Amino acid sequence: MVDLPEKGKSLPNVEFTTEDGGKLAASELGGRKTVLYFYPKDDTPGCTKEACAFRDMIPDYEAAGIQVYGVSLDSPESHRKFREKHGLTFPLLTDEDGKASEAFGVLSEKGRAKRVTFLLDEEAKVAKAYEEVSPETHAAEILADAASL
Repeated sequence: MVDLPEKGKSLPNVEFTTEDGGKLAASELGGRKTVLYFYPKDDTPGCTKEACAFRDMIPDYEAAGIQVYGVSLDSPESHRKFREKHGLTFPLLTDEDGKASEAFGVLSEKGRAKRVTFLLDEEAKVAKAYEEVSPETHAAEILADAASL
């Protein structure tokens, strides 16, 4: 099993699939502070709470210049439905083959992403990794931490 990327380290050299089928390399996440949160499955209770908490705080994240991305192993179509159903206003990235989740050390034995979040600095380096996540309060915690970067 792969360990989580450590504070100050560059991200693994992986690509995600966007909802429109395009590719986004982890190396392209630089330029601004970024939240990259992995979650197990679209439209499940905890994942919905977490996504909606980020959705509700997106104006605060945008005001702080922070980009938010959610990542799971669900398909782009599943992500589109999840976003539409809950009015999510930030991108969801797909890792259908699990390679990115594995490289980030968040792939569970069940073949899903664990609920782990990475706060990235402007150079796309890990500023903080969150392994213990409360779906309801996590978005506020990260926003507060990002202010100290």
